[in-house]
Amino acid sequence: MLRRRYRPGWKPSWHGRQVMSFEVEDGQTPSWRLVLDAVRIADRIPVMLKGVEKSVCPHEVEITTMLGSPPLSSDPRNHCPAVFEVLQVPDDDDIQIMVMPLLRRHNTPRFETVGEALACIHQIAECVQFLHESKIAHRDIHVLNIMMDAAPISDVLFHPLDQRIRRDFRGRWHASCTRTEQPVKYFLIDFGSAVRYDSVDPPPMEMPLLGGDRSVPEFVGDDPSQPFSGLSKRHNPFPTDVYCLGNWMREEFLDGMRMPISGGSVIQSRRIGMEFLRPLIDDMIQADPSKRPSMDQVVERLKSITGSLSSWKLRSRLAKAGDHPLHRLYLSLTHWIRCVRLVTLKRPAIPLYAQKSE
Repeated sequence: MLRRRYRPGWKPSWHGRQVMSFEVEDGQTPSWRLVLDAVRIADRIPVMLKGVEKSVCPHEVEITTMLGSPPLSSDPRNHCPAVFEVLQVPDDDDIQIMVMPLLRRHNTPRFETVGEALACIHQIAECVQFLHESKIAHRDIHVLNIMMDAAPISDVLFHPLDQRIRRDFRGRWHASCTRTEQPVKYFLIDFGSAVRYDSVDPPPMEMPLLGGDRSVPEFVGDDPSQPFSGLSKRHNPFPTDVYCLGNWMREEFLDGMRMPISGGSVIQSRRIGMEFLRPLIDDMIQADPSKRPSMDQVVERLKSITGSLSSWKLRSRLAKAGDHPLHRLYLSLTHWIRCVRLVTLKRPAIPLYAQKSE
């Protein structure tokens, strides 16, 4: 069932009122074509509908449904979303609609501790390892394609199109607890650019697609006068996945992110406390793809790094360089009060998501 805006007979609720369309629930419209939210009538579960043009993304439905179905769905490293149903658009043979769970951006609310950040990194890294082991290259790993199931940290639904707001549009959405108190599961989504191979020996060479991460060295090329000259050459997509994963880790958990427009304005400030990841990330984002580690090596090094950290380091607050000093002081005080309580309750320093049979 669609929201009332998309039902027959809908009339805008803001007409005749002293409000703007963006201030009311039925004024919200999707930012992406072919993506819309709905509610599954049988159990009232909120879902997302994703239209897929087979002529543009010929393998997306096949790969996504395969990853969300047995036997691959039973692998604990598989952090790909389930597909509840695939619908065929009646009057357009080219478009199929995947019915999938409603997920939330992985980094809101903010990570409270180093351990919470590492839980996210481990889950996504193991997912990419699992994909590569299954001979699947994702080819579009970036910040917008990493999500989480927010149900454990809040009973209140967020609005699918403006996740800052409650679904009923009655105020802002807030988590009721931290990820340490109620661990969450993270997901890698969007297999529109993904490719599955029968064999990776010899390594496959593929014409690249320019995805969300536009900094990939092999795509940018060596000639500054010809941007993205590397797109005309074939590349092994698996080392590119390693680069994109490492670059997401660098931007999300170390250096922050800037928009390439508006004078390079900051959209996420630098994190404080994760520099121990720098050597691994530097190896993952090397300009020469052949020098990057494999995902098996990345996961093993992550485990080794994590195992070398003390419990107090893992429980330490993941601060942002852009926090106001007074706000930073308040966050530090409330953090350590909460930390003592969680230690008393014997909650793990790295939140362990309990794998459920799905």
